[in-house]
Amino acid sequence: MHGIAALQPYVIGPFLLWAALMKLLSRRTRAQAGRTALARLVGSARAVPALRLVAVLELAVAAALLLLPPSPLAGLAATGVSAGFLLYLTYSRLAAPASSCGCLGAHARPVNWRGFGRAGLLLAMSVAAIWAGPYPLDAPLAVVGLAEVAALLALSAELDRHWLTPLRRLLVRLRRPLAVVSPKDVPLEVTLRLLYGSPAYCSASARLTSDVQDVWDEDGLRFVVYAAHGRTAVFAVPLSGGDPSAVRVALIEEPALT
Repeated sequence: MHGIAALQPYVIGPFLLWAALMKLLSRRTRAQAGRTALARLVGSARAVPALRLVAVLELAVAAALLLLPPSPLAGLAATGVSAGFLLYLTYSRLAAPASSCGCLGAHARPVNWRGFGRAGLLLAMSVAAIWAGPYPLDAPLAVVGLAEVAALLALSAELDRHWLTPLRRLLVRLRRPLAVVSPKDVPLEVTLRLLYGSPAYCSASARLTSDVQDVWDEDGLRFVVYAAHGRTAVFAVPLSGGDPSAVRVALIEEPALT
């Protein structure tokens, strides 16, 4: 147990440092602060200053954990911050369920079980850090530390685009789940999932003014039609394969009424 406790500051500290730097240096995070649950808690006008204040607190606790000799006070400070995270997530879920937390970068996903899992893990690690003291690092302890880091990363939805999304795309390429079915058997949901992740959809989504209006299959493609501010947006989505960059879009002028 002494080894586990001694390890925690070196896992919690870098994570808090990373969270603080994301809040202070990322323009996207600061720009979207008004759309997080923090804006509901303190008001939109004070969301960015509050975000910076939280970042300064995280920096102070990270410095105490990483730069000062191990002490119960640093563990207690980390415990207080982690408990605050958990309370904030609970508030977000109850008062603003559609808002993101803004904890580790800008993303639009609402708070879910992964956020609570990460906050709970941080709290447990912080409580253990209260009893941290000098202890030699050995191989089993290093494995435990790597497992904790991996768990924190896996529970951070903000980082999915860096590892989970590429992994899913790789699995689709390797498994080719659509290669064994006839094009007419490809569910529309699969087509829309590929469409929504494509650069073509991202470039045209701001112009769309309707839900799906029409769908048909032709020559190995599924055509999906939307209205788009006086135009018709027609997306061509391949029925086989899973590469979003293969999706194409055409904006067609609607004929003038006479």
